[in-house]
Amino acid sequence: MKEPFGGILLHIAFRLLVPFSLVYAIYVLILGETSPGGGFQAGVVLAFGIVLARLILGEDTPVFNIKLKNSLALAGIGTFIYALAGWLTLFGGGKFLDYGFLPFAIEETHELHALGILIIEIGVTVCVMMTILNIMDVVTKRSDD
Repeated sequence: MKEPFGGILLHIAFRLLVPFSLVYAIYVLILGETSPGGGFQAGVVLAFGIVLARLILGEDTPVFNIKLKNSLALAGIGTFIYALAGWLTLFGGGKFLDYGFLPFAIEETHELHALGILIIEIGVTVCVMMTILNIMDVVTKRSDD
């Protein structure tokens, strides 16, 4: 796992595939409220890009080099972002996850609802992506031992 894997053809395919997968993940994240998909799917596709980078370029490459300790903290931050959407509605005077009470200067209720869903989707995306990377780190560390 520490050594780069593959040859020139695999590197070319990687350089063509991963940018499209990352853009697609952002697309799924942004349109998660109105179309199929959302935070979980976007997190899996983002993790797919990072896992491919680690497998093909090697573990020590500076691209997408997130250590186990940092990825655990980022998974917690993703959970915090998810919970923050509910807390903001409580602080705004509404019920839990009642997006009409988000404390932002937006007049339209449907725009506040879309913003609340986007905050939740971002939190889920970060948490899922980092959890998958944590699992990969633990499995590869165990196989190296």
